[in-house]
Amino acid sequence: MSALDPKLLLHGYAAGIFPMAESRTSSELFWVEPKERAVLPLDRFHLSRSLRKLVRSGRFTVTSDRAFPTVLAGCADREETWINTDIERAVIALHAAGHAHSVEVWDAAGALVGGLYGVKLRHAFFGESMFSRVRDASKVAIAWLVARLRIGGFTLLDCQFMTEHLASLGAVSLSRDDYARLLTAAVEGSGEPESLAEFTALDRLLEASGAADSPGAAGKVIAQLLGQTS
Repeated sequence: MSALDPKLLLHGYAAGIFPMAESRTSSELFWVEPKERAVLPLDRFHLSRSLRKLVRSGRFTVTSDRAFPTVLAGCADREETWINTDIERAVIALHAAGHAHSVEVWDAAGALVGGLYGVKLRHAFFGESMFSRVRDASKVAIAWLVARLRIGGFTLLDCQFMTEHLASLGAVSLSRDDYARLLTAAVEGSGEPESLAEFTALDRLLEASGAADSPGAAGKVIAQLLGQTS
């Protein structure tokens, strides 16, 4: 089987499908279009009191696109994974082209303890996978992602399949038709230039507020952006 073309991968996302493999070592891919799609509405993220406290604490340093291949490897480092070599290579190529991004969570010792990655296409962000090596690191990563997408002008955060973890953060299940309408609006029908959806807009905000170099100060900005919904 030929390697997965990054352009074909983007076309797949735009059409509402995405590739998966049976295992890390599998040479075969299959395209998936779930009957029900998990979506996390950016204006309905559930920031619990405990998560708000953790985000504000500065316990973790959170970055973006600092260690994309390492985050991808962390997501694939489990007993059962759908990320094979072809998917890994295609997504890294998308990252190099500015179409895939990561969020990294680091502990006080500088160790990578969690993160997530996904694909950007106009005003949509397709969350692909996440990992966590310490309690709640992936929740912190999602909180920062939602804040980043809000500030960046995104309208759709696709989470693919519903889990209890995602549901606890405010994710909802949509029918295939309802999802297709949201996808079309985010990818084709917004009528706004792609430049208005910027993954890096949050970085400029943190720099302007003087919080970029302080995990605690940055966390307070993130908590304020997300609002208290508990």
